[in-house]
Amino acid sequence: MSLWVLADTHLAFGVAEDKRMDRFGSRWTDHAEKIAKRWSAVVGPDDTVVIPGDISWAGTLREAEADFRFLASLPGKKLLGKGNHDYWWSSLARMRRFLEERGIRGIDFLYNNAYLAEGRVLAGSRGWFLEERQQTAFDTDYAKLVNRECERLGLSLKAADALREEHGIAEPPLVFLHFPPVWGDFRVEEIADVLARHGVRECWFGHIHGQYEEPPHFEYRGIRFTNAAADYLDFLPKKI
Repeated sequence: MSLWVLADTHLAFGVAEDKRMDRFGSRWTDHAEKIAKRWSAVVGPDDTVVIPGDISWAGTLREAEADFRFLASLPGKKLLGKGNHDYWWSSLARMRRFLEERGIRGIDFLYNNAYLAEGRVLAGSRGWFLEERQQTAFDTDYAKLVNRECERLGLSLKAADALREEHGIAEPPLVFLHFPPVWGDFRVEEIADVLARHGVRECWFGHIHGQYEEPPHFEYRGIRFTNAAADYLDFLPKKI
């Protein structure tokens, strides 16, 4: 049994409007077919794959059903995190009920909670990406938004700490965010603070597209951050 990560699947099987991803570059051409082929070549039926955000272009759970069925058809258990384009996202109870009522198996959600998988504890949230100096273009209360994201990440990490204590796991939790809290010269220190307080040493993120010349890893405040965006990985899940 193995643990894998692949962010930003950007599926659109149930959306009528044009959401073709190849407008963002030739690497995205037929990307769903690439995901299916490359995923199935490496992921086993007893493995776990984390998808940290931007799962589907759907606007509602009903529109996302075809995308859920596509993911369910692939090997392994899938843990989905929230991204900035996941407009279909709802409460944990409602999302789980939606899948159960439709007989869609093997999918769950990483949302204000934590999971034990392959002997490690997994935590995660959407996170945030912009510094306050960038936020001027948005009609948003920056402090309120970041505090909310910190609270959600904190809930997940508290659940992770409880799981580690329950199962006697010494290793710190593995964290999956959609937004990298650090990129270039921008920092969201509030998110980094939460990670540091819980002793996190490894974090995978998505959201960053087209930056294919950037190194796969970087370190900040003792935390190793790894880019798991699907196009960066050429649609091949990354083994953890």
